[in-house]
Amino acid sequence: MGTMRVISGRFKGFSFDTPKTGTRPTTDRVKEALFSHLEFADAVEGARVLDLFAGTGALSFEALSRGAVSATLVDAAPSAIALLKRSSRRLTKLGSWDPSLRVEVRRAKAQAFVRHMEKGTDYSLVFLDPPYDFSEEDFNALLVALANSAALSEEAMIVTERSSRSAAPVPPEGWEIEQNRSYGETALEYLVRS
Repeated sequence: MGTMRVISGRFKGFSFDTPKTGTRPTTDRVKEALFSHLEFADAVEGARVLDLFAGTGALSFEALSRGAVSATLVDAAPSAIALLKRSSRRLTKLGSWDPSLRVEVRRAKAQAFVRHMEKGTDYSLVFLDPPYDFSEEDFNALLVALANSAALSEEAMIVTERSSRSAAPVPPEGWEIEQNRSYGETALEYLVRS
C-alpha cells in the first residue's frame, strides 16, 4: 500500500491508501493544475461530483475538500471499492467534516452505472479517468451516454484524464472541449455544453 494526501482545502493533509497495483493515481502536479482550472471556472464550489473509475478517490476527496457538496465514487474493482469505503469512513470522522456533505461509494462498471442514472441527480462535475487500456471507442461511447443523460445538470462539466499518447476524446453532439492540457504522460480535457 502507498498513501496520497488531499493537497488543499478543508481536508488538506488527509491521507488515504492507494493500492500497489491496479490503479494509476493522479499526481499532485496534475491535481493542482486540474483544480486551479476548475476553481477558476467556478466548477467546484457547491458541485455534485460523479467520479467514474474512481480508483483511490483522490479527485473526489480533493473536490469535497475544496467546496463540493457531494461525491459519488464508482469503480468496478472489489479492491478499489474496499479502499474507497475505508477512506470515505475515515474522511467523515474528521473534525472538519460537515455532516451536510454526502459521499457514496458504488461498485459498478461505469457504462452500466451511467445507463441507470436517475433524472434529477444533477451531477455538475464528472471525472472520467478510465484505465489506459480502456479503448478509445468505449471511451467515446461512454462520453455520449453521459452527455445524453438527464442526470447531468445544465452547467455540468466533464473532465477526462487519459494518456497523452492516446487520441483526444470526440465531444458528443451539443458539447465541446473548452480546454485541453498535457502534463507529461497525462492529458486533461474539460468538456462543457456548446
